[in-house]
Parts: sequence; structure tokens; C-alpha cells
Amino acid sequence: MSPVSGVQYRLSHHGPHGEVRATVTELAAGLRELSVGGRSLVQSFGEDVVAPKGCGLILVPWPNRVRDARWSLDGEPQQLDVTEAATGNASHGLLRNTGYRAGERTDGGVTLLASVFPQHGYPFHLDTSVAYALVDDGLRVTHTIVNRSERPAPVAVGAHPYLALGGVSTADLTITIAADSWFETDEQRIPVASHPVDGTDHDLRSGARVGDLAIDVGLGDVRAIDGAVRHRLTAPDGDGVELWADDDFRFVQVYTPRDFPTSEGPVQAIAVEPMTAPADALNSGTGLRWLEPEEQWSLSWGIRLTAS
Repeated sequence: MSPVSGVQYRLSHHGPHGEVRATVTELAAGLRELSVGGRSLVQSFGEDVVAPKGCGLILVPWPNRVRDARWSLDGEPQQLDVTEAATGNASHGLLRNTGYRAGERTDGGVTLLASVFPQHGYPFHLDTSVAYALVDDGLRVTHTIVNRSERPAPVAVGAHPYLALGGVSTADLTITIAADSWFETDEQRIPVASHPVDGTDHDLRSGARVGDLAIDVGLGDVRAIDGAVRHRLTAPDGDGVELWADDDFRFVQVYTPRDFPTSEGPVQAIAVEPMTAPADALNSGTGLRWLEPEEQWSLSWGIRLTAS
């Protein structure tokens, strides 16, 4: 039986911490596995299952949700396909069920390509690529988007990795995120207000134990640390995993489900989703980027092992 996520691109690179390995899927250009020196840095899933809870997917041309799958373009209503039946929203862009085609390939890297064609509620043509490249301490991911339309196109980018640190229960890790605001949402999980994180359970700036969290929250006003956005999970012994990103990624969704399915039963997991815009950006305009015809946008994020 062939893998349900299509071709499995298995990457390897020899680094000072041992072998760096990753598996990237044809479907949604998803990150299915990543390890450094045999230590997993993401929650993985099997070849025989659909990516659970959006695990590892690339989210283009918007991350998160669009209320009622509707927005307005130059005063004209646009109706996207509803992809989240429970809320009636359009969720996580237009490529999460698309098979990407392979571009350049090396032992330690692969570039996957997909186009967004004009369709219901999104009358634009984009060429997109996702370049995965292994480095000594983990992985670098570079997105490139070109607007092939004859008018400006609204675009945002996100990714949906679940971070992990092999050998340590996710519940025992401490999550630290330098975000100064959080988004209050309604019953459709759409932002209705933004608030400072001060004095709330959403203040992760000084760190919080994952096992004490039960959240699915969008955070904004993410501050750069040492020249990049940095989200960190740290083990009691000081080892950790970091998701870093370019300045474009000034929003992040943090999700801590306790029922992430694995071959050994459900576990607690933590999704740390870098985003260039929050939920419902097609309506609010927050973080949305309008690409001019033939304009190109490139931006990067990555995951790395950190040692005490």
C-alpha cells in the first residue's frame, strides 16, 4: 500500500550532533519527521494515516480560519469553499489537500512546488515553493510565492508543526514565547478582540509547563530575539527545541491537545504554528500582504536542537 501522504522525501545530513534526518510528504509539502542525532524534534505520524490535527502542513495563501468562508474584494463578496464543517469556516488555505511536485533535490534538501489557481472565493494565480534544507542542528524552510495574476493578490503564510523533544514527555517541557498580545475569539474561533497578555494564562513570555496548559490561542506582537522570532521548548535538564522565524512571522498559534493520536495511544502534543497573519486576515487585513503582479515574496523559518 502506498503512503496516504504520497511520495516520502527522506532527507539526511551528517552534522556535529550526529545524523540529521527529515521526511517531507508530497501531500501539502508536510513535515512528517525531523530528528537530530536520533532525537525527534517534531511529533511524527505514520505513512498510513492522514496527518492528524493538521500535523506538519504548509498553510497558503492564508493560515487559520476565514469567517463563514467569506470575505470582500473591492466591494465584491467572495465565497470560499467551506472546509471546516463544524464552524462553517474556510480553514488553513488552499493547498492542504494538494500534492506538490518535486523541484530541486539533494541528499539533504528538497524543493516542492505547487500553484494556487483562480477558484471559488480566491480569483488569483500564485506559484509557490517550499524548500526544505537540513542544517547541522535541524532544518530550514524557505517559502517563495510569486503572484502570476494581473492584479494584486492577498497572501499570508503559515506552517503547522507539532514540536517535541525525544526522550522527554511533552507535558514536562516548558514553552516560552515572546508575544505581548492574544486574540479573544468567538464560538467560530474567529478573533473579536486583541488584548495584552499581562496577567493572563496566555502570557508565555517567562515560560509555562506544557502539561499545565489547555489552550488553542493566537498570539500577536511577537518580538524578535537576537534578530529572529524564537519560540522555545525546554526540558528540565536545559536541552530544548527552538522554532525560529524571519520577522515576517509576527503571529503564532499555540495549541496543546491532549488527544494527539499515536501508535501507542493518545498523548499531549503542542503545535507551535508560525504565521504571517492571524485568523480571518482576509477580512481584518491584519498582517495580510498584497503582492503586486509578478512580485515575489520569500521568507524562512526553521527548527533546531538546543543543548544545555
